[in-house]
Amino acid sequence: MKRRVNRKIVIAALVAAVVLGTGGVVVLTRIASNQANAAPLQNAPSKTAPVKKTNLADQQSVNGQLGFGVERGLASRKSGTITGLPNPGSVIEQGKPVFWADAKPVPLFYGTLPLYRDLEAGMSNGPDVKVVEENLAALGFKDFGAPDEKFTSYTASALKKWQKANGLEQNGKLGQGDVIIQPGAIRVSALTGQLGAPAGGDLMKVTGTERAVTVELDTAKQRLAKQGDKVELSIVGGKPTTGTIAGISRNAGDPNQGQKPKIVLTISVDDPKAAEGLETANVTALFTVSKKQNVLAVPIGALLALNEGGYGVVTEDGKTIPVTVGIFAKGQVEVQGDGLREGMKVVTTE
Repeated sequence: MKRRVNRKIVIAALVAAVVLGTGGVVVLTRIASNQANAAPLQNAPSKTAPVKKTNLADQQSVNGQLGFGVERGLASRKSGTITGLPNPGSVIEQGKPVFWADAKPVPLFYGTLPLYRDLEAGMSNGPDVKVVEENLAALGFKDFGAPDEKFTSYTASALKKWQKANGLEQNGKLGQGDVIIQPGAIRVSALTGQLGAPAGGDLMKVTGTERAVTVELDTAKQRLAKQGDKVELSIVGGKPTTGTIAGISRNAGDPNQGQKPKIVLTISVDDPKAAEGLETANVTALFTVSKKQNVLAVPIGALLALNEGGYGVVTEDGKTIPVTVGIFAKGQVEVQGDGLREGMKVVTTE
């Protein structure tokens, strides 16, 4: 009876280690100290299972939410008064107005560098000039040739033509707040600014335009978060598909409300049709931490902790074979040991 209790303790501890994602092995010893080695269960029929050669994958599942990725705030440095705002759900692309100030559009430019000064003739060279020229060129205004960091008379000429096309003052200059810089097209998820409010300040919450799954991880599961890794996705109301970890950020949480810091993952959906017709949905994301090919495996219930340390399995004829354990996956554990072979039967509780 003691052996049966001990085996259950070992199994429970190992399962707990896997569920917690520690990746480690819990070291236990037998309670029955007068027994030097493991032995088959007594006073109860023994169950056996064959040692199998198989492929194993250490996987962790986490709940997530389908949407358009993590929201971020969008603010303006434009002077004047807000006279127009887009509708929530609107998608804004390069060159299109993000909002209106003093009845004039403030368009969207693509880039990762915000404008940190006003651009005009006579200014020094800088990467902000190249950002503006790249956008002007993409919108069809290419007087300056190949985009570079020099603000020339040709840059001013291209700006004037772009300003005319957008109903703006044609002065060949561009102020810091005259455009909104974002990495790409944006989707308006919520408005924070109001008509009649000062144009310089918070305007709205935005996301990307592609379908994405947002997952929050405990910091203890940081090993799951690797940029570019593939994730299996099960979308409620949709179809199974895969995703790619496209963004990793951190949420500090709120200690005053008992909220712990989280790792926030943005997972792009590889097949948009899998979420077709869904605005939002619950998702189960399955992360594969590691894989092993053609390894020997037994049920977790076949493992016994040995007095001398480590683990062993007991064959159906009562022989104890010390083993080294590897990854755990779906109730199976990778094992290696002298004399262990495929097809051999071992005692198990499962």
